[in-house]
Amino acid sequence: MKRGMMGGGQNMQQMMKQAQEMQKQMEQMKEQLAETLIESSAGGGMVSVEMSGAYELLNIKIKPEAVDPDDVEMVEDLVIAAINEAISQVTKLREETLPL
Repeated sequence: MKRGMMGGGQNMQQMMKQAQEMQKQMEQMKEQLAETLIESSAGGGMVSVEMSGAYELLNIKIKPEAVDPDDVEMVEDLVIAAINEAISQVTKLREETLPL
């Protein structure tokens, strides 16, 4: 009976080692994702955003011709649309890259 337990202990050690390796790989993938740059735009490129694979908003660009003092709401809507599209792209990238 002890012999079977010893074998089980070795299996457990091997499983722990594999789990640690998987965790290390996950961390590496997360680091790579954080360095990945996603670009998104709205309004035919009038508003563009850059976001990292870690959902960090890095940059927003608004073309001067998009700014109409009488219609600020349009620019606000374009900013929201561009950010939401970037979030969607990052989410898709993360789902494809990171295992559950």
